[in-house]
Amino acid sequence: MAVQLGKDSIDIGIVVSDAAKALAFYRDTLGFEHVATTPMGGMTMERLMCGTTLVKLVVPNKMPEVAAPPGGIMGARGIRYWTITVTNLDEVLASCAAGGYTVAVPRRTARPGLDIGIVEDPDGNWVEFIMNT
Repeated sequence: MAVQLGKDSIDIGIVVSDAAKALAFYRDTLGFEHVATTPMGGMTMERLMCGTTLVKLVVPNKMPEVAAPPGGIMGARGIRYWTITVTNLDEVLASCAAGGYTVAVPRRTARPGLDIGIVEDPDGNWVEFIMNT
């Protein structure tokens, strides 16, 4: 049986080490809409909207000892990055760089008609921005 979608996007949960730093990146730099702060047994969830995608920043009351290994896409198996399609790639990358965030992959052409750039969030998670050219 195939999945029958209830909305046209997925939601993503990201465990972060510092809510203020994560909100500064996702809300203040990228402009995601903060819709709620939700305490949930043993953690707090900061809920932000990116289009119809809900980005859930999860801050555990007791921080896990193990962090995802660094190195972006080639650093480990598993989910290593997520992608946002934009129409202002240069502005996004410049804003992130001006905010002190690492631009792991500067703008480049991935294939004809598609340019990409990748930025690290405060916890080292990679956010890929793509733009049709």
